[in-house]
Amino acid sequence: MASSSRSTVSSLLLVALLLCCSGMSSAARLLEEAPPKEEHPHPAVPELPKPELPPHPTDVVPPEVPNPELPPHPAVPELPKPEVPHPVPEQPKPELPPHPAVPELPKPEVAHPVPEQPSPSCHRTRPSQSCPSLRCRTQCRSCPSPK
Repeated sequence: MASSSRSTVSSLLLVALLLCCSGMSSAARLLEEAPPKEEHPHPAVPELPKPELPPHPTDVVPPEVPNPELPPHPAVPELPKPEVPHPVPEQPKPELPPHPAVPELPKPEVAHPVPEQPSPSCHRTRPSQSCPSLRCRTQCRSCPSPK
């Protein structure tokens, strides 16, 4: 009984949602199609008169500006050379102990496992858990029997 009332309530909600969406879309369509109303029309802007400027004179030459006379550059007296101090004797480099040689460690010999290859007489090549030798999917006559 409770599930039928829940389904009725949910179906009513879906119908209400559908009606709201359709009402909103029709209102939006009306707003898009309606011409805009001008509530406050803009006043017309009067055109301003263009100011009349006198013509630019082309025959007027600017007066020449005389070059200013600069005073002669003063001579710089030669400065005496500073005395060079006595050379500092080179300090002997401290002797460092020789760098210890790192002994080469012997590389451990690891036997690499060799994957088993299917025997040439075996007709199946996919390994499976049913065959302990992992040579074929099922036990065939050419594969060794499990021990």
